[in-house]
Amino acid sequence: MKKLKRQWQYHLMLLPGVILIFIFAYIPLYGVIIAFEDYNPALGFSSPWVGLKNFEYIFSQPAFLRTIWNTFFIAVAKLIGGIVVPVFFALLLNELVSNRLKRIFQTLIYIPNFLSWVIMAGVLIDILSNTGVINQFLGIFGVGPVNFLGNASIFPWTMIVTDIWKGFGFGTVVYLAALTSIDPGLYESAILDGATRWQQIRYITLPLLMPTIILMLVLALGNVLNAGFDQIYNLYSPIVYQTGDIIDTYVYRLGIEQAQYSVGAAIGLFKSAVSAVLVLTSYILADKCAGYKIF
Repeated sequence: MKKLKRQWQYHLMLLPGVILIFIFAYIPLYGVIIAFEDYNPALGFSSPWVGLKNFEYIFSQPAFLRTIWNTFFIAVAKLIGGIVVPVFFALLLNELVSNRLKRIFQTLIYIPNFLSWVIMAGVLIDILSNTGVINQFLGIFGVGPVNFLGNASIFPWTMIVTDIWKGFGFGTVVYLAALTSIDPGLYESAILDGATRWQQIRYITLPLLMPTIILMLVLALGNVLNAGFDQIYNLYSPIVYQTGDIIDTYVYRLGIEQAQYSVGAAIGLFKSAVSAVLVLTSYILADKCAGYKIF
């Protein structure tokens, strides 16, 4: 109570946000009951109770099991690439002597992060079309047109690469900030000992950057089931459902387009339960591996 009396102003500042979260995030949780009913909009939440039948139904569908695999594959690949690529570019930019040139490159790679996937989808459809810039470039080397958005085997990789390209600028800025905290005296000592630039990166930069890398990786683990609904929904088509359909797009088609509200709610509840476990695991790992705590 003494602590609360000293900090009541901070709690008062948080109150509007807490109220909004309660109204728009907690009260709607009552709708989870739909997942256990044969929901009929005319009857509302008084629809017939079916228990776990909706969950039994979704797990008996090969399409749902396939979307789980697609979600994990795309999300994990994005997760790994979202760590490796920003670290690589952060190390490259850190080696630039000119601060002005470094700022220019930072701005250029960070710009796509501000664009929504609605805009990016339009750009990518033009770039990746059979007559787009990428296929014209490949044609110089005698490579035939590649159907990046219509080939089921290529589509997941297209989603992974374009997502990394759009978001790696943010990660690069984070790692550049972490690099500025490294003591320059360590590099000076290494130079006196005859260390090359590669040896300095290998034995000084990367080890000191590792806590930040681990922290970013662990915190991203909680979002592994969010493979990017807005990206995939704006770029996929029925021809690539087999390899490009993820849990979120599957729920959208069943729950909204096909009006199978109970089935869609059951899939969404399953995803939320798994995501909650992953978030909890990620915070435990963040505490153990990087000493990071939220509470």
